[in-house]
Amino acid sequence: MKSILGIGNALTDILAVLPDESLLKKYHLPLGSMQHVDMETGDRIWEALKEIGVKYVPGGSAANTITCTAIFGMPSAYIGKIGRDDLGSLFQSTMEQYGVRTKMLYGTKSSGRCMVFITGANAERTFADYMGSALEMGPDDLRPEDFEGYDYFHIEGYLVQNQELISRAARLAKAAGCKISIDMASYNVVESNDAFFHNLVENYVDIVFANESEAKAFTKLEPREAIDELAKHCEIAVVKVGKAGSMVRCGDEFHYIDPWPATPIDATGAGDTYAAGFLYAHSLGMPLRVCGEIGSIIAAKVVEVIGTKIDIPRWRDAKQEIRALIAANTQ
Repeated sequence: MKSILGIGNALTDILAVLPDESLLKKYHLPLGSMQHVDMETGDRIWEALKEIGVKYVPGGSAANTITCTAIFGMPSAYIGKIGRDDLGSLFQSTMEQYGVRTKMLYGTKSSGRCMVFITGANAERTFADYMGSALEMGPDDLRPEDFEGYDYFHIEGYLVQNQELISRAARLAKAAGCKISIDMASYNVVESNDAFFHNLVENYVDIVFANESEAKAFTKLEPREAIDELAKHCEIAVVKVGKAGSMVRCGDEFHYIDPWPATPIDATGAGDTYAAGFLYAHSLGMPLRVCGEIGSIIAAKVVEVIGTKIDIPRWRDAKQEIRALIAANTQ
């Protein structure tokens, strides 16, 4: 079985279902937005959420992906930076319980957290991020031996806050012979770092995962044209188009992937789990279309739960569906 290493912002998701939007208005959080907050504001919001009732789930884009690859059975590892506190210990121990080998670095600040507010009948998500020690991870934290022995290296696009970190990670992974994938994270991150992203993808990245807004930010084109342009810069391009499914392209090979049936209540982590399913299938040598379909299957399971962790019955169903799909394509 091929192995995978991921790097990202080690954040604990603090999930809260709100009865209305009053708390969002109190802390000036526009509905559906993602806002970065300082430690003081983050602590105040956290205290307010405790009265409502919260769920703690280790998160961050790359951590979500790597957790899923570990559950699939891939030897999986993760690099991140946490604080010496309870949230940091929870993050590390939970990742390891899922079978992830962790290389946790320690910063001087408290551990990062992403407060996720779920509101309304459509389960609209609003985020308030306190990055904490995650922001302190830098290029000097990485060593060549960290990358040795892995077949895949998965980068969280949010790490572009530190371009030197991503650049060094990509160089070390390439030198170690890894196939490199990146999740572009968000359209505003891509827009703000346009030249850097183009250079990174052109020179280091083999597989790009983007949603339609991120693909448009990178190519200035609509999704169908965007994936054609994106595929000129990397080996495999994946563009997710929400409820409409996804598109995958490698060279002249193109497939539109229908969404897998689901009853969605929360889209948190759908893109992260899609990437996990795709990379798992790719590691097995599955055809491009099947890689996209397996990504779609597992993404459909996570949107049926609150948060980024799929429950055991849904994992069981997903694995059965995926085994059947793999068997049908290996006969």
